[in-house]
Amino acid sequence: MASAAAAGLAASPPVVQAQAFAPLPRTGDEGELKLWYRNPAEAWVEALPVGNGRLGAMIFGGVARERLQLNEDTLWAGGPYDPSSPEALKVLPEVRRLIFDGRYPEAQNLAQAGMMARPIRQMSYQTIGDLMLSFGVSSASSGYRRDLDLDQAIATTEYRQDGVAYRREVFASRPDDVVVMRLSADRPGALSFEAAFETPQAADAAVHDGDLILSGRNGSQFDVPAALTFETRVRVITRGGLTRADGKALRVEGADEVLLLVAAATSHVGPRDVSGDPRARTLATLQQVTPDFDQLKARHLADYQPLFRRVSFAVGATEAALQPTDQRVSKSQTLDDPALAALYFQYGRYLLLSCSRPGTQPANLQGLWNDKTSPPWGSKYTININTEMNYWPAEPLAMQECVEPLITMVRQMAETGAVTARVNYGARGWVCHHNTDLWRATAPIDGARFGLWPMGGAWLCEHLWDHYDYGRDKAYLAEVYPVMKGAAQFFLDTLVDHPDGSGLVTCPSLSPENLHPFGASVCAGPAMDSQILRDLFAHVAEASQILRKDAAFRREVLAARARLPADRIGKAGQLQEWLQDWDMEAPEPHHRHVSHLYGLFPSWQMSRRDTPDLARAARKSLELRGDLSTGWAIGWRINLWARLGEGDRTHDVLKLLLSPERTYPNLFDAHPPFQIDGNFGGTNGMAEMIVQSRPGEIELLPALPSAWPRGWLKGVRARGGLTLDVEWDAGRPTRIRLRGPVGAETRLRFASIVQGGRVPASGELVATF
Repeated sequence: MASAAAAGLAASPPVVQAQAFAPLPRTGDEGELKLWYRNPAEAWVEALPVGNGRLGAMIFGGVARERLQLNEDTLWAGGPYDPSSPEALKVLPEVRRLIFDGRYPEAQNLAQAGMMARPIRQMSYQTIGDLMLSFGVSSASSGYRRDLDLDQAIATTEYRQDGVAYRREVFASRPDDVVVMRLSADRPGALSFEAAFETPQAADAAVHDGDLILSGRNGSQFDVPAALTFETRVRVITRGGLTRADGKALRVEGADEVLLLVAAATSHVGPRDVSGDPRARTLATLQQVTPDFDQLKARHLADYQPLFRRVSFAVGATEAALQPTDQRVSKSQTLDDPALAALYFQYGRYLLLSCSRPGTQPANLQGLWNDKTSPPWGSKYTININTEMNYWPAEPLAMQECVEPLITMVRQMAETGAVTARVNYGARGWVCHHNTDLWRATAPIDGARFGLWPMGGAWLCEHLWDHYDYGRDKAYLAEVYPVMKGAAQFFLDTLVDHPDGSGLVTCPSLSPENLHPFGASVCAGPAMDSQILRDLFAHVAEASQILRKDAAFRREVLAARARLPADRIGKAGQLQEWLQDWDMEAPEPHHRHVSHLYGLFPSWQMSRRDTPDLARAARKSLELRGDLSTGWAIGWRINLWARLGEGDRTHDVLKLLLSPERTYPNLFDAHPPFQIDGNFGGTNGMAEMIVQSRPGEIELLPALPSAWPRGWLKGVRARGGLTLDVEWDAGRPTRIRLRGPVGAETRLRFASIVQGGRVPASGELVATF
């Protein structure tokens, strides 16, 4: 191991060359990372999710009747469409004039009439329906247990009935692209059931060549015609017994063991191409599958476990960890159960690995899992916070591959967004407002009150940059640079000088999704817009310098950046949400969105050390908003309090997220209803409590609560291609292990102690404070 001097660290305190770290005390299944229950799921938010990025299933674990609710990530309503409004550009100058004149309701009404998308709603993500297994009337079961093993990504149901022990195992295989279920029993010939589909879709079920098939079309929505066909195909492979068609169902009788393979596909090829053949796709998938459960499982684990096991997190365990998961959630505000936080943390990682993989669609508002044809908010991509929050943990928590679907979506949006930029604004580049869907619609939707916010694409570009900043792959940066440049071009063309001399502002815009005191939301230059643009312009300029191109354009964006309004502190000591000091008169003082705090998190424009006045103002804004909010909004607040370095306050907010009001029995986040972004925000927030990575520096234990005096976080990534393990005891780091490219430099900070370090030739640096 390299010496401290060779590694470039301060000579005192000494570097620890080797130190055993004893495992935390564990009780029951705490170390196995399982969600488990003593009863079948009755409600959808009690069922257990499995997914391979493209296919998803919710497992209910019923005894007399098992339900697998199914999803395929391209089954959405409608078809390719262009929602641009031909009147938008005509009314734009007048909307701006009315805003600058302070006639906000009139501006909003005019924008509503002329600038909004047509149709004004986007398409919904939809369910395939349910695969139902009916086992018939029998005596009551005993010894019931169902669980979801996060380390294996397998859901298991076990029980005894009529003297027979039954077992079902379900996983979604990415290598084989199928949902796999094995049914087994400890008595030969004990398995008999009927398999059938139930669906709200316009679809027909049939049995053909021994397969159970559901085929149909998606639904039209908001006057956008249906354009997709889809097929779900179930292959039943038995050992012993008989299988026969029974009308539109399959019946298995007297089998020793049954293997079900579920394949699904739609005709979606891309945002403008629906020419695929779902029947050919499902047939090809099943023809390539080896019908052997052990081989399928081995391939599944070989794909999943290397990703999941990159990161481990422990903060101790108590006897509470022995209880079923639903009971732990129901008692979370009174039980001393630190291991529940660690389980929730790893569940968030499990969910992202299960709903966003290369070649799939990105995680939507419910990730991958949705049981409706018209779910809340369409289960779309809400990009004024929620989609971004889905991907907050991806880079730092070693799931960088999961970002690929988001990158692909942003590239596709740059194409559709170029039409919106030209038609709505007469601008170069591209734009997307606060929502998009499978068809990559980019025009403002849902009404001017919510939708006239042009920053969605710009914010998503920060994920393109972060993917570079954590990995430092210049070839990748060269690929996405034109997309980032196009986003910047749009704002160079559409920013306008504020008449009061404030600088270059967006207009029209709004501060998501808040009303200001004048009975409207539309305004000019809200704080969040300037903060996002400061990041976008800075990172486009840095990218152009790294790639050694577009020097003139770099100067142009930096000049525009210098003219953006600075963040302002209002009369109550708060960070202003708008250019004007309106916060204290706004009609919703506890609004769920805290958009004007983007500069604190996820950005690094504010910090308690570099900009203490702004950090104090951000803290005041958080206090005024309050900690209790919707699930995802609490998730954002956790990250914000962590950036402020207040560990116990952050832990208090985390406990609100883990309460039964904000966490369902299956650990899904409750807005309510279910939105997956709260899960991802909470997972990332815990990481921020332990490690914060900013350009050039890694801060250790910045918001460690007194409730977690001892623990570890291993495998967390930092900017610059670095990976870090940190172990702590009595609230102090006891061992730090840093890995990365040879010669990579960073600063390690704990409290007021700073050590500089360079990764030695071994590729690993071990240090202590």
